[in-house]
Amino acid sequence: MRIEIRGRNAVVTEGLRNHIESQFSKVSKQVSDLARLEIELLVEQNPAIANGKVAEATLHLKGVTLRAREQSSDLAHSVDLVAEKLARQVKRHRDKRRSRRAGTKGATRPAEAAS
Repeated sequence: MRIEIRGRNAVVTEGLRNHIESQFSKVSKQVSDLARLEIELLVEQNPAIANGKVAEATLHLKGVTLRAREQSSDLAHSVDLVAEKLARQVKRHRDKRRSRRAGTKGATRPAEAAS
């Protein structure tokens, strides 16, 4: 999986880059090598916004695009939250594909239908 990291009003340090790669390692194991993950980190300039550190993730898979957005008072924590959210979406997407391929969704056996 390719990871692209961008920062708007935020400096993306090497430590933050390593943290992002480690957090999304679980997701990268579940998707194809051709998948592309875009991470955008931004800091809201308005001091009235307490949770002004935002992390947005967009995962481009074959045929589907998954998005997640989280905000908190710390960029690393926002990255953790968005990684968890995206991991849930990937798992749900994979389960849907598996059930469709296996034909288990909505399928009943004739013995059960007659009862």
